[in-house]
Amino acid sequence: MSQPPKKHGLWCRTTSFFCQRGELADHGLQGPANVIYSGDGPPERAHGPTTSVLSGASRVRMGDMHNYTASHITVIRDGGAGDSSMDGWKLLMEKTAPNALYNSSARFDAPKCDEDTRVEVTSELMEWIQDRTAPQRLLCMTGAAGAGKSCLQQTAAEKCVQCNVLAASYFISSTDPTRNTVEPVIPTIAYQLGRENPTLKWSIKTAIEKDPLIFNQSLAAQMTALIVRPVQDLRDMGVDLSGLPYVILIDGLDECSSTDPKHKSEDRQAELLTAIKRCLLENDLPFRLFIASRPEWAMYTALQPGGDLYDLAYHIQLSDKYDATADMRRYLWSRFKDIGLRINNPQWFTEANIETLVKAGSGQFIYVATVYKFISERRTSPWARLDAVLTWTPYEGQAAKPFEALDALYSSILLAAKETYEAVDTHRGRDFLLLFRVYHVNVSGFQLGSGFTSQYPPDRLSALLRLEPQAEETLVSDLRSLVALETDEHDEAPLRLYHKSFSDFLEEPSRAKDLLVPKSRVYMHLAKCMMQYILECPLDFDSLPAKLGELPLSELHRSCLKNAVDDLPRLLASPTTALDDDEVVGFTQNGGWQKVDKLLPLVILHPPYYIDFWYPSVHLVSDKLKDRKPETAAIIQGFLAKWEDDLVSKRSEKPEASKPKEKL
Repeated sequence: MSQPPKKHGLWCRTTSFFCQRGELADHGLQGPANVIYSGDGPPERAHGPTTSVLSGASRVRMGDMHNYTASHITVIRDGGAGDSSMDGWKLLMEKTAPNALYNSSARFDAPKCDEDTRVEVTSELMEWIQDRTAPQRLLCMTGAAGAGKSCLQQTAAEKCVQCNVLAASYFISSTDPTRNTVEPVIPTIAYQLGRENPTLKWSIKTAIEKDPLIFNQSLAAQMTALIVRPVQDLRDMGVDLSGLPYVILIDGLDECSSTDPKHKSEDRQAELLTAIKRCLLENDLPFRLFIASRPEWAMYTALQPGGDLYDLAYHIQLSDKYDATADMRRYLWSRFKDIGLRINNPQWFTEANIETLVKAGSGQFIYVATVYKFISERRTSPWARLDAVLTWTPYEGQAAKPFEALDALYSSILLAAKETYEAVDTHRGRDFLLLFRVYHVNVSGFQLGSGFTSQYPPDRLSALLRLEPQAEETLVSDLRSLVALETDEHDEAPLRLYHKSFSDFLEEPSRAKDLLVPKSRVYMHLAKCMMQYILECPLDFDSLPAKLGELPLSELHRSCLKNAVDDLPRLLASPTTALDDDEVVGFTQNGGWQKVDKLLPLVILHPPYYIDFWYPSVHLVSDKLKDRKPETAAIIQGFLAKWEDDLVSKRSEKPEASKPKEKL
C-alpha cells in the first residue's frame, strides 16, 4: 500500500487514506476501498510471507458491501462506487495536454525574464502569490501583445517551484492544437493536483469512474467534480490544506479557441473565467490563481466595472503600469555582449545601435526579443543581420525578413478581429480592415496638401463614416492587445498604438500582404463617406439659418457637416486619393454641389483660406474630370464661377482675416 508523504499534511491523529485496486487482492478485495485508520502515525505494511496488511482479519459479506476488520483498521468496499472495468486516472491522462505544463518538452526553450530584468513587476507578482492573507485570490495580468506576459508567467512558475507552492500550470498556445482549446485545461490541472497527492489522485480517479462522461459536461461541472470535491473531501478528513501547493497559473487565455462552430472562442474563454469564479473563488479553497491574457473581450469585460471579476481580481495592467524600456535596453546589452564573446569581438555593436532598437520597440519586449532572435541566428553574420534590421527597407526579392515573427503575430490578431467583427449581423457589408485603417491613418492625420493636416476625434470620425455611436469602441474591441482608445484632456478618446512596428506593418505591402489597405483607398473612402453625409443631411436647404450654430442638428453633427464641406474638396484633390470618378459623378447628379453651395455661407469663417486653398482644390477636381467626365466637370465649373464671386466679396469684407486652425 502506497503511503503519501507527510509533507502534504496527510497524516493526523485520525485520518483516512485510500487503497488502489489489487492491493488487497489477497483478501478478495477488488476495486476502490475506503480505509479508515486510527493511530499515531501511518500504518505499517505487514512483513513476512504475505504482503497483506490485514493479517488475521475476519470477513463479513453483505451483498456488495465487504467489511474487513483488523487491529486499528477498517476497510469498507462499496461495490457500486464506479465502473471497476475502467481506470479513471488513465482516462484523465488521455484528456490532458502535456505540452501545456511549464516544464514540458514542447516548451524547452520557453522565454523567461533575465535576473536583472522585469524586477519590479516580478516582485509584485511574487509578493501577491506568497501573501496568503490578501483578500483577492485571483490575479489577472493584462498587457499588449508582446508585452512579456508569458515570460513573467514562466518566471513565476519557476519561482513557485523553488518555493514548493506550484500546484498546477497551464500555458495555452494558439499554434499548438493540443493546448489551444479549453477542453484539456481542467483535466490537466486536476492531473497535476493528483500527481503530487495520492489521496487527491484516488478521489479524482473515483469521480471519473463514477461518471466517465464528465469530460463532456460543462467546465463548471468538470471543475466541481475533478477539483473542488476532491479537495473538500481532503479537508473533511481533517487534513490541513495549508500544507498543499496552492498556486495555479494559466497563461494566454486569449489564445484559447473553440472547437464548436456554434460557440465563439471568446464565449469559451468567458465560460472558463465564470467556472473559476463560481467553483474556485466562491468556495473556501486554498488556491491562488494567476491568469495572464491580452485584454481581449472575455478578460476585458470581466475586469470592467460590473464584470464578473471586477471586485474579485487583483489586476495588473502591464502595458500601462510598467515601462519596459530600461529592461529592453539591459536585455540587448546582455545578449549582444554574449554574441561578442562568441565571435571574439566585443565592439561589434554600438550604444547608438542599442538605443535605436529600444526606441523602435515602443516599450514592448517582443520587438527586441524578435530582433535578437534574428541577429543571433546560427551560421549568419551578426554584423550583417544587425545592419539589416537598422537599415531595413523593403524591395522586391528581398531575402531578409527580420520582423517575420512580429508580422505573423499582427496578422493573426487582425484576421481574428476581422472575422469576429464582420460576423455580426449589423456589420454585414462592412470592411473591417478598411474601417480600422481609417482610424489608424487618423492617428497621424490626413495630409490635405499645402501643409494642412486634418485629424478628427473618434466620435466625429465614426459619425462621418456613417457608423453608429461609439462604433470605434466596437471596432477595436478585439485589438486591445495592439491599440487602445485613451481619453485625453478634451474628454476625447484618440487611438493609441502600443507598437510602432504595428503601424509599420500596416503601411508596408511586403509585410501586411493580403491585409494591406493602401492609403489611397482610405482617403477615397473617407471622401465617399463625406459626400454621402452631405447628401443625406436632414435639413431643409431652402430655408437654412444664417449661422452654423443655429442649424437644427446636434453639436456633433454640425461639426461633422462643417468638416465634410471643408475637407471634401481637398480629399478629392489630394494626390494620395485614388479618385473614384463614379462617386463624384453620383454626388454631382444627386445635387451634392448644390447643397455645398447652400452650406458654404454658414461655414466660411475665414475667406482667405477658402480662396487660397478650398476653391483651388475644387478647381483641381474639375480639371481631373474634364477629359473623363466632361458633363460633371462642367457642372462643377459653373459652381466655381459663382463661388469665386462670392468668396472675393467675402474677402473684401474681412481683409484682415488670417489663416484658420484646422481643428474645429
